Amino acid sequence: MIFLEIKNVVKRFDKQTALNGINARIDKGELVCILGPSGCGKTTLLRIIAGLESANEGQIIIDGTDATYLPAAKRNYGIVFQSYALFPNMTVMGNVLFGLQQRKELSKEEKHRKANEALSLVDLAEHKTKYPRQLSGGMQQRTALARAIALSPAFLLLDEPLSALDAKVRQKLRGEIRAIQRSLGITTIMVTHDQEEALTMADRIIVMNDAVVEQIGTPREIYNYPATPFVADFIGTMNYYHDKAGEVYAVRPENIEISRLAGTDDFAASIKSIEFRGSTTRIYGILQDKSEICMDVASETASELHLIENHIIFLRMHNTNQITQASIAV
Repeated sequence: MIFLEIKNVVKRFDKQTALNGINARIDKGELVCILGPSGCGKTTLLRIIAGLESANEGQIIIDGTDATYLPAAKRNYGIVFQSYALFPNMTVMGNVLFGLQQRKELSKEEKHRKANEALSLVDLAEHKTKYPRQLSGGMQQRTALARAIALSPAFLLLDEPLSALDAKVRQKLRGEIRAIQRSLGITTIMVTHDQEEALTMADRIIVMNDAVVEQIGTPREIYNYPATPFVADFIGTMNYYHDKAGEVYAVRPENIEISRLAGTDDFAASIKSIEFRGSTTRIYGILQDKSEICMDVASETASELHLIENHIIFLRMHNTNQITQASIAV
């Protein structure tokens, strides 16, 4: 069931086009990541969905209602910002209660019940009397999330919610956010520039670049079947190589099998350098046409192969995608 429709949305700032004919549909209960590099238009799109910016052209349909000109206060969403935006002079409970205080139809008891339920959901019930300065970055972000969901919004908007946190906290919190989103069944739209975040959290990903949508699909579709060279290069690492007929193919580093013995359709490569990465090892090589290629193998396999710089190895490509010559990004 479609919850949100973005129809031909265009946004200009003076002479700059920030969004150029954006179309997307988001189903009820989905977590969708809008992914792309800085300046691609993803935050502008989120702000238009929120009603914090207005589009020059196009429509925003929310739950069957045309919300294009609806003010932000009438759109019934919760929002979590990168900066947390907590009130430093209020406790955790005070911050979560802040939005609920505007709900005149709720009794004082109901407001406190909703706030306590939200804090329990994000595992902060024991910290409700603390102030933001007494909390870690992850706990501050969970407070901001509790404040957003306490209002029982129809949908949730997350604007780079984890980018200010260190790697370990980020990894833990993205799992927690995903679990909370699933338990509530709340439609969620999250802006991020982090490919790993999008791949691990999203039901579907909207990949944006230079004011347009490059591809929409599940994480697996986006990774395994990139629709454009930009998507192939932006999501993970991609190699390009020519087969014996001169056709151009793309292959991921983990889909290249390495051997010390030549097979019928194998490619010979000279090892340029070797990078130990813990459980995996990345090998950089030079093909016979002088183009560069990289391969990821289990570190145990790399040791067994006794790989040494400048030695010749043979490569067998798996799960390749043919790319037209004209479409290759330079």
